[in-house]
Amino acid sequence: MTTPDPIRTLDPARIAPDGCVSIIGMAGAGKTTVGRELALQLGWAHVDTDNLIEATYGTRLQAVADSMDKESFLDVEAGVIRRIGARRTVLSTGGSVVYRHEAMAHLAALGPLVYLEVSLPLILQRIAMNPDRGLAIAPGQTIEDLYNERIALYRRYASFTVAADALSPGGCAARIVAWLTGGEA
Repeated sequence: MTTPDPIRTLDPARIAPDGCVSIIGMAGAGKTTVGRELALQLGWAHVDTDNLIEATYGTRLQAVADSMDKESFLDVEAGVIRRIGARRTVLSTGGSVVYRHEAMAHLAALGPLVYLEVSLPLILQRIAMNPDRGLAIAPGQTIEDLYNERIALYRRYASFTVAADALSPGGCAARIVAWLTGGEA
C-alpha cells in the first residue's frame, strides 16, 4: 500500500495547490528546522526569509539588525517579505515579521500561517545556545519582553497553531501536514 502524495491531497479550504505555508513564531521556536522538514514531507521548496535579508545585504542577519534601529529593520524585513512571489514553498520567517501588518497580509495571501508555539523557558534555552542569532530587539528590551509582546500577534495571525515543546521537528511537520490535508492535527 502506498502513501498518497500530500500535494494531491491538500485540503483546498486550507491551502491552494500552488500556495505556500509560512511558519511564524519566536526566535528559537524551530521555524527553520520544522520548515525544512515540512518542505521535505510536502516535496516543496524551503526558504528562510532571514536568509533573503542576508542575501539582500550581503552580511549576517545580526549585522543588518545592528546597523539600524529596530523600526528600520522591521521596515526592511517587511519589504523583503512583500517581494516574495513563491509557489509550493514553505517559508520560515523571522520572529519579528508579525510587527508589520502588510508583511503578514502578504504572507496570508500566499497561504496559511502556522504558529510554532514554544514556551518561554525553552525559547530562552535555545537562544542561549545560539547567541549569534539575529534578533530585532530595542535597547533595554529583554527576550521575555519580546515573547510577551509577540504572543498575541502570533495568535492573531495564525491559521493554525502547533504546540511544539514536546514534538520533534518531524512531529511538528507531520501535525502541519495532517492539518493541511484536512486530517486531525
